[in-house]
Amino acid sequence: MLGKYVLVFLVSMLPVAELRLSVPMAVQMGLPYVPALVVCVIGNIVPVPFIYYFARRFLTWGSEKKYLGPVCRFCLTRGHRAGEKVAQKTGRYGLLIGLMLFVGIPLPGTGAWTGAMAASFLDIGVKTTFAAVSLGVIIAGIIMYLASIGVFYVIGL
Repeated sequence: MLGKYVLVFLVSMLPVAELRLSVPMAVQMGLPYVPALVVCVIGNIVPVPFIYYFARRFLTWGSEKKYLGPVCRFCLTRGHRAGEKVAQKTGRYGLLIGLMLFVGIPLPGTGAWTGAMAASFLDIGVKTTFAAVSLGVIIAGIIMYLASIGVFYVIGL
């Protein structure tokens, strides 16, 4: 059983899969719901500080390289422009709530990885980013858990 927990923990750390795959996997494997959800949420939160600190640095470093340069410069430019636009529209506290909701809605392209990178571009601060992304991950975990056990099917959504 420990091997199953390790597997869902590792899957929840993957950039695209995150909770959208690990929670349904845990339910399908027959793991107890609450411990499995806790393991998945923790696994999804673990990479956040590393992404926050190193994603922007990697893109800055890569922007000077021959083959990586164009892609990294594109990401830096787009991220900076998008961050400024969002910050102007929402203000500081609206941005934090927006980040939490962005991470909390389990759709493709949203999640802890994307939220942490966006926060890095916006210079939100690691503690605030960690709090907003963590709350978003908890929300996403609960949504995926409810979806995995069929609650939304039962109520007709």
